[in-house]
Amino acid sequence: QAQWVESGGGLVQVGGSLRLACAIGTFNRAMSWFRQAPGKDRDDREEVASINWSGIPWYEDSVKGRFSISRDKAKNMVYLQMDNVKPEDAGVYYCNAEERIWRSAWGQGTQVAVSS
Repeated sequence: QAQWVESGGGLVQVGGSLRLACAIGTFNRAMSWFRQAPGKDRDDREEVASINWSGIPWYEDSVKGRFSISRDKAKNMVYLQMDNVKPEDAGVYYCNAEERIWRSAWGQGTQVAVSS
């Protein structure tokens, strides 16, 4: 079973940037980043971006033009570059397989806090 290790979170000012990283081991299918907004349950995680094995990305409307997802196959990593961060971007970010059939246990996530 694949295990995911997220990192890179922290405190960022509105308009600032942050890069999240996810170690994915040898998993070679589409990956997604999910956000658990403050006060929301884990079951309410929202998918914000995904990338397939060929590198084709998808973005949730609220992050289009600001977030960029990428993967480094050599390093077995998936990244989420967050630019022009907004207050509504705050939350705990998790990575997992995009397709439910391939999802395994959620990692610890990485916390993103946004200050104005």
